Amino acid sequence: MSGRAGRGKSGTWIQLLILRILYDSPTHGYEIIKKVNTFQAGRRPIKPGSMYTILRRMEEDGLLESTWDEETARLNRRVYTFSEKGFERLKDGRKMIEEQLTVLTKMKQFYDEHFIEHEIEDEK
Repeated sequence: MSGRAGRGKSGTWIQLLILRILYDSPTHGYEIIKKVNTFQAGRRPIKPGSMYTILRRMEEDGLLESTWDEETARLNRRVYTFSEKGFERLKDGRKMIEEQLTVLTKMKQFYDEHFIEHEIEDEK
C-alpha cells in the first residue's frame, strides 16, 4: 500500500464514490467526472486535473485498472474499471460511511438543539 496520508483501509470519500460509479459499468475519466459532480449535486465540483490525478493514484494503488478505448475515434481515452482490490475497498467503505453518518447525525442534533429553536424565536 502506498504511503500517502489520509487514506485508511476504507479509503477516501472520493475513492469510494469513483468505485461506486464504476460498479455500474467501466467508463472513461470525463464521464466519471460528470457522474461524481452529479452525485454530489454540484457541491464541491471536481476539476479534470484533480480527477485524473486521483484515478492515476488509484491505479498505482491497485484499486483500478484501465485500458485504451480502441472502439472510438477519440485519442487518449482510457476506460477505467475497478480491480479485485478496488471491489474489496468498495465493500469495506460501508464502515467509513456509517462512521461519517454517526458524526453527521450528532452534528445535526447539535444544530437542531442550539440553532433551530433560536432561529424560530428570532423570527417571531
